[in-house]
Amino acid sequence: MALVILQTIESKNDMRLFLCLIIFSAIYPAHSQDRKYFDAPFGGGGGYTPAWYIPNVDQINEKVKAFGLSELTTNGFYTSGGAGFIYIGFIPYLRIGGMGYSGSTSESITQSGINNEVIYSIGGGGLTVEYTLPFIKNWGVSVGAIIGSGYFEIEIYQNRSSYNWDDVWTTSGGLMIMDISRTIKNSFWILSPTLNIDIPVYRFVSFRIGGGYQISLSNSWTLDNDRDLSGIPSDLNGNSFFIQSGIFIGFFSY
Repeated sequence: MALVILQTIESKNDMRLFLCLIIFSAIYPAHSQDRKYFDAPFGGGGGYTPAWYIPNVDQINEKVKAFGLSELTTNGFYTSGGAGFIYIGFIPYLRIGGMGYSGSTSESITQSGINNEVIYSIGGGGLTVEYTLPFIKNWGVSVGAIIGSGYFEIEIYQNRSSYNWDDVWTTSGGLMIMDISRTIKNSFWILSPTLNIDIPVYRFVSFRIGGGYQISLSNSWTLDNDRDLSGIPSDLNGNSFFIQSGIFIGFFSY
């Protein structure tokens, strides 16, 4: 096919025109990948959003040490979750969506056949509202907030490494004989200012890096089977810095 085309070229001007057409054909697809489809950010998607939460566990560690355990990490721990969003269109640069997450950290020790363990878990989710800064092109740099609800739990265990079925149901005075097993739960509303940077790849995949600060409001404390719990230290709550990443699938035009 190429030989036939070249044989039809009868002058140097024709040759120059032919070469120009080849170069244009090679450049145009790459250029079309980069052109902007809309005046304001458009599209949306959803995906996986791993994060790193750094709550204040100082008050818990005071009790953990008395329990004979190493302190819970104060450097934060991994959480996993998902998120999604869509630009609503009729308000330029504004997008809404939702997110959720959960994760935990723990410490344990076994001595003389007795296991001591403390597990700290955190989770939550809610509505996301974000505004993408209009003066930054090609990437989506968005400021906003998460509005929702969350919780954290402290599970405390002191028990043997193994049990017999009949021993579990042994009673004394009509009550089961049990090792230590306590669950403290704090439920709260979430208001989290956020900053996220979304980097699109071929319009259909976007990578995220961001962070924020989770503020817990209207804390409610319970013990075990939802019994009220009072006397909580004032600085023990769901407030937490967090760093977030993510990979999203959808359509993204920034």
